[in-house]
Amino acid sequence: MTTTTPEATPLGIIAAGGVMPRRLADDVLASGRPVYVVAIREFAESQLYAGLPHRVVRLGAAGQLIAAFRAAGVRDLVMLGHAKRPSLLSLFPDAWTAAAIARVGRGYFAGGDDTLLRGVTRVLEDEGFAVRGVHELRAGLTQAPGLLAGPAPDAAQAADIRRGIAVLRAMGPVDVGQAVVVQQGLVLAVEAIEGTDAMLARAGTLRREGPGGVLVKLAKPGQDLRLDMPTIGPVTVENARASGLCGIAIDAGRSLVTESEATIALAARYGLFILSLDPEAFNKDTPS
Repeated sequence: MTTTTPEATPLGIIAAGGVMPRRLADDVLASGRPVYVVAIREFAESQLYAGLPHRVVRLGAAGQLIAAFRAAGVRDLVMLGHAKRPSLLSLFPDAWTAAAIARVGRGYFAGGDDTLLRGVTRVLEDEGFAVRGVHELRAGLTQAPGLLAGPAPDAAQAADIRRGIAVLRAMGPVDVGQAVVVQQGLVLAVEAIEGTDAMLARAGTLRREGPGGVLVKLAKPGQDLRLDMPTIGPVTVENARASGLCGIAIDAGRSLVTESEATIALAARYGLFILSLDPEAFNKDTPS
């Protein structure tokens, strides 16, 4: 009898919006490992998965998702892509999902995104799946500390970054958001349920005269990095520029940079800095 190793079993991908789930699938296939995708109907572009083993499942039909992965022999799962958080009432849960919510408790669905994702992960792990982080499966998505693009932040911009770090460290324990925009010491916008892109658009309407602000995006203290790592990409850079910002600061080793070459090149072309930093070290090394 042959024992199947985890690496020989398909990687299960729970795909929300955007191209990252498809790109991960292609990378995993190129490494010789099969994949099986469950695309969430309300978020995913299902046409992206043509030619791949996949199934489209509506939000709230977790029983179908579990059954599909089991039938495909999946053991390891990754959740990836953009999604708008639903309300509990809008889920229209199937019987399996309703039972799972009752089992883990409705409190997981009443907190912030990290709380919700911990509840989802708990359910998946209870069903015998191992939940993996995309950074474990695809190299080069996170960045070491350093200036990735653009001019180095000046003293005023560094002060705005420190202010952003302080705001996010205060928000993290109550699971509010991962990003903030600061200009000239003023907090223009804090990310809540709307997501980073909508927050940047709002910040653009509130910008002050003078030097532009900065976007600071960090993992929450104690955040499970398998779940919803802070992410930037070309769209983030475009939106930062449109909102009049001068740069972006991200969490070194704890943030994803999608399409990294394109993201960095675009920021450099626009003259926006992208700074990958260790928040604690940055605060110590930068004069107050």
